[in-house]
Amino acid sequence: MYGTCAKMRVKAENVEALQKVMADQMSEPVPGYQRSYVLSENDSEDFWLFVIFDDRASYDKNANDPAQHERYTAMRALLEADPEWHDGMVMEG
Repeated sequence: MYGTCAKMRVKAENVEALQKVMADQMSEPVPGYQRSYVLSENDSEDFWLFVIFDDRASYDKNANDPAQHERYTAMRALLEADPEWHDGMVMEG
């Protein structure tokens, strides 16, 4: 498995909007996509997004898809700054 995690700071007034956008996007079929998780703390605008794909090839294919850029743009508009991304192999423990 291969994936990414992103630390995001959401504009306070956009927390609910981001939750809706992400829920809608995560329900769309994307080849190789397995699942996503979002971590958040109470009363914080910081979110951690984890996205898991079958393998790096399916992750890269999605990353280069214009539809993914549109999904990113919709999410990015609700954030204070660009997310901090970290990609890599997903290891189960």
